[in-house]
Amino acid sequence: MNAVDLPPPFTHYQLSGAYDEMFDADGSTRGHYEALFQRLLELPPDELKQRQQAADLSFLHQGITFTVYGNDEGTERIFPYDLLPRIIPADEWDVIERGLVQRITALNLFLKDIYHDGHILNDKIVPRDLVYSCKYYRRQMRGVRVPNDVYVAVVGTDLIRVNSGEFVVLEDNLRVPSGVSYMLANRQVMKYVFPRMFSTYGVRPVDHYGQALLATLRALAPKRRADPNIVLLSPGVYNSAYFEHAYLARQMGLTLVEGRDLLVHDNVVYMRTTAGLQRVDVIYRRLDDDFLDPLAFRPDSMLGVPGLLNVYRSGNVALANAIGTGVADDKAVYAYLPAIIRYYLNQDAILNNVETYLLSDDKQRRHVLANLDKLVVKAVGESGGYGMLIGPHASNGEREAFREKITADPRNYIAQPTLALSRAPCYIDGSVEARHIDLRPYILYSGDQVTIVPGGLTRVALRRGSLVVNSSQGGGSKDTWVLS
Repeated sequence: MNAVDLPPPFTHYQLSGAYDEMFDADGSTRGHYEALFQRLLELPPDELKQRQQAADLSFLHQGITFTVYGNDEGTERIFPYDLLPRIIPADEWDVIERGLVQRITALNLFLKDIYHDGHILNDKIVPRDLVYSCKYYRRQMRGVRVPNDVYVAVVGTDLIRVNSGEFVVLEDNLRVPSGVSYMLANRQVMKYVFPRMFSTYGVRPVDHYGQALLATLRALAPKRRADPNIVLLSPGVYNSAYFEHAYLARQMGLTLVEGRDLLVHDNVVYMRTTAGLQRVDVIYRRLDDDFLDPLAFRPDSMLGVPGLLNVYRSGNVALANAIGTGVADDKAVYAYLPAIIRYYLNQDAILNNVETYLLSDDKQRRHVLANLDKLVVKAVGESGGYGMLIGPHASNGEREAFREKITADPRNYIAQPTLALSRAPCYIDGSVEARHIDLRPYILYSGDQVTIVPGGLTRVALRRGSLVVNSSQGGGSKDTWVLS
């Protein structure tokens, strides 16, 4: 760590080995941050504090919350919001956008292939046993035609910027990607607390995401349904992302339903209403495959709709995302994404992967077990920062516990180098300090069109020195400004 000789409120700002979004290595301000930097120097000492309080009150009044499971202090929390925006120049965003379009196109081709002809498995580009051993692979989807061949209509891909300044993909979230409501809420609050600076910076809009998502869902509707009825299926009020479910339903003008609100009759899905049964054509579902249909998956699920899989297989209802997409969400399959892109698109990946060790391989597993103190180990099917070991920050006991888990079930884990996520200025206890961040842009795919709103959810590791940005693990978020 080395301190930068800067005036208040940057007195405690430090540069580390990680790429800094605002400052060059010598402490000079990057061009696209210069106006923000000057504005922060001009503000009276109490002004930032007052604006942070105004932002927090806005989140409180809107009920913008998330849930932490297994916490004795109470589960419902106001989502932590950092006042200072993360700024991305247009040329950098162009690379990100092209890379994400390439990625979602290849992922959909891969999913269609493995559930139909299996060419990529026959050609041994991706190991057959890796796919078939994935707990999210659904044999019930073999040979099923999905609308427009769209398996993944909504993706939230996690990007990090490494020391070189390059953006790389940390993981793809395909099953039930969350967080987009916070991206939209952050923007609303930012316009409220920094209106003049926002308007002079030339920030590209994100507010149209709800309508873009609605258009994507409409494109998936059964063709014979001229005015499709679309619903958002939520596990209910106790789910950690329930605020987001309600928020997006309002944004799109959709009915928010739970499994008990739907029923299957004559191979059609209906919604119970006060005026009687109403046919449902498209379900934007926010619960995992396991809970969707107790007749097909977990019989103890009280959240799903009995018979839904048969209706889906017959083409009488569309689901976003499709059942069985989780196989491409698997962190071990992620390691093959560059090869998958080359196979289907005959292109090199525009956005690189992080180096990944597959622990089902004996040689790679031995290397990882010998270097647990240097690596990050992740369970292949977990999200939200759970099921993860950050070796350099873990105790000997924690590393030994993971050693036993890896040895008992190597297929369930991958390992990666401990990367120094880039750092950005954050308002912390009255001053501006650097904190580690990542970026989750949201990609929409309707079969013939890819839509990416210019921005995304920048997540922040608010604890000093922490690399974990997940809200469930003490992280927060900030607005992301993509410049025109």
